Amino acid sequence: MVIMDEFKLINKIKQTYYRNASLIKGIGDDAAVFKQTNQSILTAVDTFVENIHFIKDKTMSTKQLGYRCLAVNISDLAAMGAVPRFYLVSVVIPPNWEELDVLSVFDGLSQLAKKHQMDLIGGDTVSGDTFVLSVTVIGYADEEKVRYRSDAKVDDIVFVTGTLGDAGIGLDILLNDLKINNQSYFINRHQVPEPRVTFAQLLNKIDRLSLNDISDGLSSELNEIAKASNISIMINDKDIPVNKELKKLPDHQQIKYKYSSGEDFELVGTTSKKNWNQIKQAAKKAGILVTKIGQVVTSTNEQVFVDNYNQILKSNGYIHLK
Repeated sequence: MVIMDEFKLINKIKQTYYRNASLIKGIGDDAAVFKQTNQSILTAVDTFVENIHFIKDKTMSTKQLGYRCLAVNISDLAAMGAVPRFYLVSVVIPPNWEELDVLSVFDGLSQLAKKHQMDLIGGDTVSGDTFVLSVTVIGYADEEKVRYRSDAKVDDIVFVTGTLGDAGIGLDILLNDLKINNQSYFINRHQVPEPRVTFAQLLNKIDRLSLNDISDGLSSELNEIAKASNISIMINDKDIPVNKELKKLPDHQQIKYKYSSGEDFELVGTTSKKNWNQIKQAAKKAGILVTKIGQVVTSTNEQVFVDNYNQILKSNGYIHLK
C-alpha cells in the first residue's frame, strides 16, 4: 500500500536543478512559468491506464511504464519537427500500488527525460481504484519548420524509418506466447521504444516535409497524411522494411504487423525527390534505417493504394481488393 502523501512524493520526484534556461519557475507554485519568444510551442499528451494499456509486471515493469509513456509523447513532438523541453505528470494511485512502484515509474520518466534534456515542471497526484499515468510534453520548433500532415504534394516520395511490426510482435510474445526467434529484441522494442528526435532534427534544413509517427499502424498514418493533404499515395508492399523473423510468419500475420499493429513509434513521411539524399544522410548520421516505400500519385481521392493500384489500404490495416 502507498504510504507517502502527495507532498512527500513531490519532494522525492522534483529535480534538484533545471536544464532549460527558458524555464522561469518549475515545481513549487500553482503553475510552472516558461518564456519563449522566437519559436513555436508544441504540446502533446498521452494517458496509460492499468490493464488497458499495460499489465503491470507482465507487459512491462513500472520503470518501463514511465519510460514508455514519455517516449510516446516525445515521438509525437518529433513527428512535428519539435525538440522536447518540458513534461508534466499526473498519476492516479490505487491502494495496491507500493511506494517503490510509484517511484520506479518516475525513475523511468526521468531516465528518458535526462537523455533529451527535459525538465519535469508539474503535474498532479490523486488516489483512485486504478493506476493511471498521464504525461504532457512541451517542445519548441522554428515556426517555418513545424511539420504538418497536410504538407504532402504530388510526386513526393514516401519513406519510413526503422523496421515495422516489431513492437506488435513484442506485445504478442508477452500476452499470447508468440513463438519467434530473437524474442528479447521484439520485447525491448515494445517496452522501451526510441523516439526519432535526432533524425527529425537533422531534417531541419529541408524546405517541405510531412511527418507522422507510427503509433496506430502504418495504414492509419498513411491514410491520415492522404486525408490531411488531399492526395493519394501508392506504396510497394515488398519495400516495407521488416525484421527477417517477421518474414517467416504466415501472410496474414505479416500483414497485421506491418500495417496495423502500431506502437513502433517510427516515422513515416513524404518529401520531394530532390530531398531524398538529405533524408538518407540524416538517417545515416542518426544511426537508423530509412526506406523509400512509395510515392504520392494524385491530388485527389485521399486513398492509399498498394502495388500499382491493385489494392486499397484502409486505415485499419486491411487490404481491400480493388
